[in-house]
Amino acid sequence: MKKYILHIFLLITTITFAQHPKVKAQIETSQIRIGEQFNLKISVNEIDNVILPKLVLKGLEVIDSVKVDTLNTMLIQKYVLTGFDSGAYYIPQQQVFIRNQAYLTDSLLINVATVAIDTTKVKKYPIKTIKAEPYTFDDFKIYIYLLLAALAIIGFWIYWFVIRKRKIEEDKPTYKVLPPYEEAIFKLNELDEKLLWQNNKVKEYYSELTEIVRGYIERELKVPALEKTTDEIVEMLKDFNEAQTINTSKETIKKLKELLQEADLVKFAKSKPLSLEIEEDRKDAQDIISNLKPKPIKKDDELE
Repeated sequence: MKKYILHIFLLITTITFAQHPKVKAQIETSQIRIGEQFNLKISVNEIDNVILPKLVLKGLEVIDSVKVDTLNTMLIQKYVLTGFDSGAYYIPQQQVFIRNQAYLTDSLLINVATVAIDTTKVKKYPIKTIKAEPYTFDDFKIYIYLLLAALAIIGFWIYWFVIRKRKIEEDKPTYKVLPPYEEAIFKLNELDEKLLWQNNKVKEYYSELTEIVRGYIERELKVPALEKTTDEIVEMLKDFNEAQTINTSKETIKKLKELLQEADLVKFAKSKPLSLEIEEDRKDAQDIISNLKPKPIKKDDELE
Protein backbone atom coordinates (compact mmCIF):
# COMPACT_ATOMS: atom_id res chain seq x y z
CA MET A 1 0.00 0.00 0.00
CA LYS A 2 2.80 2.42 0.97
CA LYS A 3 4.69 1.55 -2.20
CA TYR A 4 1.61 2.35 -4.26
CA ILE A 5 1.17 5.76 -2.56
CA LEU A 6 4.86 6.62 -3.20
CA HIS A 7 4.46 5.92 -6.93
CA ILE A 8 1.42 8.15 -7.10
CA PHE A 9 3.34 11.00 -5.34
CA LEU A 10 6.28 10.75 -7.75
CA LEU A 11 3.92 10.78 -10.74
CA ILE A 12 2.15 13.92 -9.49
CA THR A 13 5.51 15.65 -8.86
CA THR A 14 6.73 14.76 -12.35
CA ILE A 15 3.53 16.06 -13.93
CA THR A 16 3.77 19.26 -11.88
CA PHE A 17 7.36 19.96 -12.97
CA ALA A 18 6.48 19.08 -16.55
CA GLN A 19 3.62 21.59 -16.48
CA HIS A 20 5.72 24.32 -14.86
CA PRO A 21 9.29 24.12 -16.24
CA LYS A 22 11.92 26.58 -15.11
CA VAL A 23 12.50 27.96 -18.67
CA LYS A 24 10.21 28.03 -21.67
CA ALA A 25 10.47 29.23 -25.30
CA GLN A 26 7.36 30.28 -27.27
CA ILE A 27 6.64 31.64 -30.73
CA GLU A 28 3.44 33.30 -31.82
CA THR A 29 3.35 31.39 -35.12
CA SER A 30 5.14 28.56 -36.82
CA GLN A 31 4.28 29.70 -40.36
CA ILE A 32 5.61 32.94 -41.92
CA ARG A 33 6.22 34.31 -45.38
CA ILE A 34 9.62 35.48 -46.61
CA GLY A 35 10.53 38.72 -44.85
CA GLU A 36 7.68 38.53 -42.37
CA GLN A 37 8.59 39.11 -38.74
CA PHE A 38 7.54 37.11 -35.68
CA ASN A 39 8.29 37.13 -31.94
CA LEU A 40 10.19 34.57 -29.90
CA LYS A 41 9.62 34.76 -26.14
CA ILE A 42 11.82 33.07 -23.53
CA SER A 43 10.31 32.92 -20.03
CA VAL A 44 12.26 32.10 -16.82
CA ASN A 45 10.57 31.33 -13.49
CA GLU A 46 13.31 33.17 -11.58
CA ILE A 47 14.53 36.75 -11.41
CA ASP A 48 17.81 36.41 -9.52
CA ASN A 49 21.12 35.08 -10.86
CA VAL A 50 19.72 34.44 -14.35
CA ILE A 51 21.92 34.47 -17.50
CA LEU A 52 19.93 34.58 -20.74
CA PRO A 53 21.31 33.14 -24.00
CA LYS A 54 22.65 34.97 -27.04
CA LEU A 55 20.71 33.56 -29.96
CA VAL A 56 22.66 31.74 -32.66
CA LEU A 57 20.35 30.77 -35.54
CA LYS A 58 20.68 29.23 -38.97
CA GLY A 59 18.38 30.40 -41.76
CA LEU A 60 16.73 32.97 -39.48
CA GLU A 61 17.88 36.43 -38.47
CA VAL A 62 17.43 38.44 -35.28
CA ILE A 63 15.95 41.85 -36.16
CA ASP A 64 15.69 43.22 -32.63
CA SER A 65 15.62 42.20 -28.97
CA VAL A 66 13.30 43.87 -26.49
CA LYS A 67 14.51 44.88 -23.06
CA VAL A 68 14.12 42.14 -20.43
CA ASP A 69 10.77 42.44 -18.66
CA THR A 70 10.15 41.38 -15.04
CA LEU A 71 6.72 40.10 -14.15
CA ASN A 72 6.27 39.08 -10.49
CA THR A 73 8.75 36.21 -10.13
CA MET A 74 9.32 35.73 -13.85
CA LEU A 75 11.79 37.12 -16.42
CA ILE A 76 10.62 37.52 -20.02
CA GLN A 77 12.95 38.19 -22.97
CA LYS A 78 11.46 38.85 -26.42
CA TYR A 79 13.24 38.65 -29.78
CA VAL A 80 11.99 39.81 -33.19
CA LEU A 81 12.98 37.29 -35.90
CA THR A 82 12.52 36.88 -39.64
CA GLY A 83 13.62 34.70 -42.55
CA PHE A 84 14.58 35.64 -46.10
CA ASP A 85 14.84 32.16 -47.61
CA SER A 86 12.01 29.70 -47.88
CA GLY A 87 12.30 26.42 -45.99
CA ALA A 88 11.89 24.85 -42.56
CA TYR A 89 14.22 26.08 -39.85
CA TYR A 90 14.71 25.08 -36.24
CA ILE A 91 15.22 27.44 -33.38
CA PRO A 92 17.52 25.17 -31.39
CA GLN A 93 17.34 24.64 -27.66
CA GLN A 94 18.59 27.66 -25.78
CA GLN A 95 20.66 27.26 -22.63
CA VAL A 96 19.66 29.46 -19.66
CA PHE A 97 21.66 29.54 -16.43
CA ILE A 98 19.79 29.91 -13.14
CA ARG A 99 21.94 30.10 -10.05
CA ASN A 100 24.83 28.57 -12.03
CA GLN A 101 22.68 25.63 -13.16
CA ALA A 102 21.92 25.13 -16.85
CA TYR A 103 18.35 24.70 -18.18
CA LEU A 104 17.34 24.08 -21.79
CA THR A 105 14.31 25.38 -23.66
CA ASP A 106 12.43 23.33 -26.25
CA SER A 107 13.49 23.53 -29.90
CA LEU A 108 10.91 25.15 -32.19
CA LEU A 109 10.19 24.66 -35.92
CA ILE A 110 9.50 27.60 -38.24
CA ASN A 111 8.29 27.21 -41.82
CA VAL A 112 9.19 30.09 -44.14
CA ALA A 113 7.01 30.10 -47.25
CA THR A 114 7.42 31.99 -50.49
CA VAL A 115 4.84 34.52 -51.63
CA ALA A 116 2.65 33.08 -54.34
CA ILE A 117 2.49 35.12 -57.52
CA ASP A 118 -0.34 34.89 -60.03
CA THR A 119 1.55 35.13 -63.30
CA THR A 120 -1.70 35.47 -65.26
CA LYS A 121 -2.26 38.91 -63.71
CA VAL A 122 1.27 40.19 -64.10
CA LYS A 123 1.60 42.78 -66.85
CA LYS A 124 4.40 41.93 -69.25
CA TYR A 125 6.83 44.57 -70.58
CA PRO A 126 9.36 44.33 -73.41
CA ILE A 127 12.98 43.73 -72.49
CA LYS A 128 14.75 47.05 -72.03
CA THR A 129 18.14 47.81 -73.48
CA ILE A 130 21.17 48.15 -71.24
CA LYS A 131 21.15 51.57 -69.63
CA ALA A 132 24.46 53.29 -68.99
CA GLU A 133 25.23 54.30 -65.44
CA PRO A 134 25.18 58.04 -64.70
CA TYR A 135 28.52 59.79 -64.49
CA THR A 136 29.94 60.44 -61.04
CA PHE A 137 32.80 62.56 -59.68
CA ASP A 138 35.10 59.52 -59.64
CA ASP A 139 34.80 59.29 -63.43
CA PHE A 140 36.36 62.74 -63.88
CA LYS A 141 38.50 63.25 -60.77
CA ILE A 142 41.78 62.28 -62.47
CA TYR A 143 41.17 64.90 -65.18
CA ILE A 144 40.18 67.50 -62.57
CA TYR A 145 43.37 66.85 -60.57
CA LEU A 146 45.50 67.12 -63.71
CA LEU A 147 43.77 70.38 -64.66
CA LEU A 148 44.31 71.83 -61.18
CA ALA A 149 47.97 70.80 -61.24
CA ALA A 150 48.44 72.41 -64.66
CA LEU A 151 46.76 75.63 -63.49
CA ALA A 152 48.98 75.69 -60.39
CA ILE A 153 52.13 75.30 -62.52
CA ILE A 154 51.00 78.02 -64.93
CA GLY A 155 50.08 80.33 -62.03
CA PHE A 156 53.47 79.78 -60.39
CA TRP A 157 55.26 80.42 -63.70
CA ILE A 158 53.34 83.68 -64.25
CA TYR A 159 54.05 84.83 -60.69
CA TRP A 160 57.74 83.91 -60.70
CA PHE A 161 58.73 85.11 -64.16
CA VAL A 162 56.29 87.98 -64.75
CA ILE A 163 54.71 89.47 -61.63
CA ARG A 164 57.68 88.90 -59.31
CA LYS A 165 60.17 90.21 -61.87
CA ARG A 166 58.05 93.28 -62.49
CA LYS A 167 57.65 93.86 -58.76
CA ILE A 168 61.41 93.60 -58.19
CA GLU A 169 62.02 96.07 -60.96
CA GLU A 170 59.42 98.44 -59.51
CA ASP A 171 60.86 98.08 -56.00
CA LYS A 172 64.39 98.86 -57.10
CA PRO A 173 65.29 102.21 -55.59
CA THR A 174 66.03 104.94 -58.08
CA TYR A 175 68.70 107.38 -57.03
CA LYS A 176 69.29 110.74 -58.56
CA VAL A 177 72.97 111.59 -58.49
CA LEU A 178 73.33 115.17 -57.31
CA PRO A 179 76.23 117.38 -58.29
CA PRO A 180 79.02 117.40 -55.67
CA TYR A 181 78.13 120.82 -54.23
CA GLU A 182 74.37 120.09 -53.94
CA GLU A 183 75.06 116.67 -52.40
CA ALA A 184 77.42 118.18 -49.81
CA ILE A 185 74.92 120.92 -48.81
CA PHE A 186 72.13 118.30 -48.59
CA LYS A 187 74.25 116.11 -46.29
CA LEU A 188 75.14 119.12 -44.11
CA ASN A 189 71.45 119.86 -43.61
CA GLU A 190 70.79 116.20 -42.76
CA LEU A 191 73.61 116.35 -40.22
CA ASP A 192 72.03 119.41 -38.59
CA GLU A 193 68.72 117.56 -38.19
CA LYS A 194 70.38 114.66 -36.33
CA LEU A 195 71.36 116.99 -33.40
CA LEU A 196 74.40 114.86 -32.63
CA TRP A 197 76.58 117.32 -30.72
CA GLN A 198 73.50 118.67 -28.91
CA ASN A 199 73.09 115.11 -27.52
CA ASN A 200 76.73 114.82 -26.43
CA LYS A 201 77.74 112.89 -29.56
CA VAL A 202 80.50 115.31 -30.52
CA LYS A 203 82.86 112.65 -31.88
CA GLU A 204 80.20 111.27 -34.23
CA TYR A 205 79.33 114.81 -35.29
CA TYR A 206 82.90 115.73 -36.33
CA SER A 207 83.38 112.36 -38.07
CA GLU A 208 80.36 112.97 -40.30
CA LEU A 209 81.18 116.67 -40.79
CA THR A 210 84.73 116.04 -42.04
CA GLU A 211 83.57 113.04 -44.11
CA ILE A 212 81.15 115.34 -45.95
CA VAL A 213 83.94 117.86 -46.67
CA ARG A 214 86.41 115.13 -47.73
CA GLY A 215 83.74 113.52 -49.94
CA TYR A 216 83.05 116.85 -51.62
CA ILE A 217 86.75 117.40 -52.35
CA GLU A 218 87.06 113.84 -53.75
CA ARG A 219 84.11 114.23 -56.10
CA GLU A 220 84.71 117.83 -57.12
CA LEU A 221 88.47 117.65 -57.63
CA LYS A 222 88.55 113.92 -58.51
CA VAL A 223 91.23 113.06 -55.92
CA PRO A 224 91.20 110.33 -53.19
CA ALA A 225 90.58 112.75 -50.32
CA LEU A 226 88.84 110.16 -48.13
CA GLU A 227 92.02 108.07 -48.01
CA LYS A 228 94.51 110.91 -47.29
CA THR A 229 95.58 112.42 -43.96
CA THR A 230 94.95 116.02 -42.98
CA ASP A 231 98.45 117.13 -43.94
CA GLU A 232 98.33 115.33 -47.27
CA ILE A 233 95.06 116.99 -48.22
CA VAL A 234 96.31 120.45 -47.23
CA GLU A 235 99.60 120.07 -49.14
CA MET A 236 97.74 118.77 -52.17
CA LEU A 237 95.40 121.77 -52.23
CA LYS A 238 98.32 124.18 -51.82
CA ASP A 239 99.98 122.60 -54.86
CA PHE A 240 96.74 122.85 -56.86
CA ASN A 241 96.33 126.50 -55.82
CA GLU A 242 99.91 127.39 -56.81
CA ALA A 243 99.42 125.62 -60.12
CA GLN A 244 96.20 127.58 -60.53
CA THR A 245 94.15 124.44 -61.25
CA ILE A 246 91.54 125.27 -58.61
CA ASN A 247 89.58 128.37 -57.66
CA THR A 248 90.11 128.94 -53.96
CA SER A 249 92.01 131.10 -51.50
CA LYS A 250 94.68 130.63 -48.87
CA GLU A 251 92.04 131.53 -46.26
CA THR A 252 89.84 128.65 -47.43
CA ILE A 253 92.76 126.19 -47.27
CA LYS A 254 93.60 127.50 -43.78
CA LYS A 255 89.98 126.95 -42.63
CA LEU A 256 90.10 123.41 -44.02
CA LYS A 257 93.32 122.65 -42.17
CA GLU A 258 91.96 124.00 -38.87
CA LEU A 259 88.68 122.08 -39.30
CA LEU A 260 90.43 118.77 -40.02
CA GLN A 261 92.88 119.28 -37.14
CA GLU A 262 90.01 120.07 -34.76
CA ALA A 263 88.22 116.89 -35.88
CA ASP A 264 91.39 114.84 -35.31
CA LEU A 265 91.69 116.23 -31.77
CA VAL A 266 88.05 115.35 -31.04
CA LYS A 267 88.33 111.86 -32.49
CA PHE A 268 91.77 110.86 -31.19
CA ALA A 269 92.58 113.18 -28.26
CA LYS A 270 89.07 113.31 -26.84
CA SER A 271 88.95 117.09 -27.12
CA LYS A 272 85.62 118.72 -26.23
CA PRO A 273 85.09 121.99 -28.09
CA LEU A 274 82.54 124.54 -26.88
CA SER A 275 79.15 125.03 -28.53
CA LEU A 276 80.26 128.28 -30.20
CA GLU A 277 83.35 126.53 -31.61
CA ILE A 278 81.23 123.69 -32.99
CA GLU A 279 78.86 126.12 -34.66
CA GLU A 280 81.82 128.03 -36.12
CA ASP A 281 83.29 124.79 -37.51
CA ARG A 282 79.90 124.05 -39.12
CA LYS A 283 79.98 127.43 -40.89
CA ASP A 284 83.59 126.92 -41.96
CA ALA A 285 82.68 123.56 -43.50
CA GLN A 286 80.02 125.17 -45.68
CA ASP A 287 82.40 128.03 -46.62
CA ILE A 288 85.06 125.53 -47.66
CA ILE A 289 82.58 123.67 -49.88
CA SER A 290 81.35 126.94 -51.40
CA ASN A 291 84.83 128.36 -52.08
CA LEU A 292 86.68 125.30 -53.33
CA LYS A 293 86.08 124.64 -57.02
CA PRO A 294 88.11 123.27 -59.90
CA LYS A 295 89.27 125.92 -62.34
CA PRO A 296 87.27 125.84 -65.59
CA ILE A 297 89.26 124.63 -68.58
CA LYS A 298 89.58 127.26 -71.34
CA LYS A 299 88.99 126.36 -74.93
CA ASP A 300 92.56 127.35 -75.81
CA ASP A 301 93.88 124.87 -73.25
CA GLU A 302 91.71 122.12 -74.77
CA LEU A 303 93.13 122.81 -78.20
CA GLU A 304 96.66 122.68 -76.88
